[in-house]
Amino acid sequence: MLFHYHFWTPYVEETEKFYIENGFRVSQRLGKHYGEFKLFNPPLIWDDFREKNVIFRIIEVRKGAVNITFGSGKKVLFDHIGFLVTEGEISEICGNAEKMNWVVDRGDRRTFITTPYNFRIELQGNIDAIDSLNNESKIEKLKLVTKLQGLDKNLSSLFNKPIDNIISEVGDEVTIKEAVIKGLLSSNIIDPNGVRVI
Repeated sequence: MLFHYHFWTPYVEETEKFYIENGFRVSQRLGKHYGEFKLFNPPLIWDDFREKNVIFRIIEVRKGAVNITFGSGKKVLFDHIGFLVTEGEISEICGNAEKMNWVVDRGDRRTFITTPYNFRIELQGNIDAIDSLNNESKIEKLKLVTKLQGLDKNLSSLFNKPIDNIISEVGDEVTIKEAVIKGLLSSNIIDPNGVRVI
């Protein structure tokens, strides 16, 4: 199940505000302050730490079966999408990735696959990565822009089935052009990183 995407961005506070205004909750804020990683989770708000020059490694917002993360970056940079899968599926997908000569980085909590399309795919086996499996809030479709053709075919080979909720087109910059998310409070709006959210 497609559940996740991640950006690096200079618009960290603005991105958090955008998703909160659309019904998401902040589940985690991890940032570097004076060389140490510290949590700035709710009930803390931005007024509590805005002036401290925190470099955020990750801010995670959630709504139902949707998990979106972003961290501090010098420019907007799309990093990865994520799928919630079973342990058995992880092994099969990783085997397929290795046959395709894609780099697999297996971890205790999650596995990353590096694609030739300048973004990664996260395989997440932990159901606690989302708040709920209900159908009220979920990512129904992502439209990706890549510099190479063939993503749709390669995703089908990777997952051993058609991946109908990822659509790709060729363009100059690798990014998510559009996200169709069920259960949002607003529609046809653009997040601070250029993702049109419908």
